[in-house]
Amino acid sequence: MFATIVLVGVWILLGVPVALVAIPWTIVTRKILPMYRAAIVVVRTGIRCAGIRVEPVWREPLDPGQRYIFLANHVSNLDPPILIPLLPLPVAVILKRSLMKIPILGWAMRLAGYIPVDRDGRVESAMESAEIAKRTLASGIHILSFPEGTRSRDGRLQPFKKGPFYMAHESSAPVVPISIYGTESMMRKGSIRIFPATAHVIFHAPIQPRDYRTREDLMEAVHAAVASGLPDQMRP
Repeated sequence: MFATIVLVGVWILLGVPVALVAIPWTIVTRKILPMYRAAIVVVRTGIRCAGIRVEPVWREPLDPGQRYIFLANHVSNLDPPILIPLLPLPVAVILKRSLMKIPILGWAMRLAGYIPVDRDGRVESAMESAEIAKRTLASGIHILSFPEGTRSRDGRLQPFKKGPFYMAHESSAPVVPISIYGTESMMRKGSIRIFPATAHVIFHAPIQPRDYRTREDLMEAVHAAVASGLPDQMRP
């Protein structure tokens, strides 16, 4: 439990004063990059102090003038704080709507342009999220999503939900598949205990939605790319 206590302690110790300054500053100035950068410092510091090492691999450099949709597999609650500091800023995360109700953190996520989704499976909900995502990308913000919809219980890559691919097809933004492993043994689903180790993150070459006739074809291509970067025991 020591690593968990250190991680949470650092985030609280640094995060609360940063939030008290950054949130009002963002509201007044409407400039979100300072808040993003401050939050990244807090997140990265907590990860390092907890003894977690991160080894990223980029299969292809990204175009700094392009906005991307990053889609990753999801095996641990550590995935978002490990991934986000590696991504180009600013980046908004697609997450379940209930998380936006968390005091202070929820306010910060709204200001940062995070995209809430309802897990009701309705086409209308997917279309609403897709419209928000299009506006987010147009405003110069990248998007991160975990298309499995929830953490994998056994670490194996699960089938993807269609929502993120509806969004990708509608926006035509390039999709960057991400494979993450190592975190599945650091913090298991249903537990808060952290076992420090190395997280491996592979960023695959961007995939162009316009190269695929249907959302299903695009989804299969991204799923295959993510699976290709995982150890055998994590592949479907």
